[in-house]
Amino acid sequence: MMKKYILLTLLSFSFAIGAADEPLDCENAISTFYTNKCAAIELEAADAKLSQYLQASFKHNAYDPELIIAIKAAQTDWEAYMSSHCDSIYTQWREGSIRGVMAISCKTALTKQRTHDIWSNFLTYMDSTPPVLPEPK
Repeated sequence: MMKKYILLTLLSFSFAIGAADEPLDCENAISTFYTNKCAAIELEAADAKLSQYLQASFKHNAYDPELIIAIKAAQTDWEAYMSSHCDSIYTQWREGSIRGVMAISCKTALTKQRTHDIWSNFLTYMDSTPPVLPEPK
């Protein structure tokens, strides 16, 4: 857990330093600093989409308070898993400068998968009725 906070602190500091730099070209990131910054931006976008789909699932299923409680409990459990798993990825790469982007990329991949799981389980129908939100990519 401590590694997570250290990583977030370092990333926050790096954003403050890099704020005045030229526009970020994530397709051609040439340093660890920019690679981490681009990975953090992608994670932020994935987190925002997950939040959007979670909120939609709560609204769509509001008629079933027990289901809402279950989704929220599953989300809390998933967050603990994601953090623990991606911290282990960070530990695996702890000796290299790639450790940050590996952990962030892990979180991004799991967040995108979680968003898709929320969509497929709580925002779609068994018949041909269109889903509440489009399939997340």
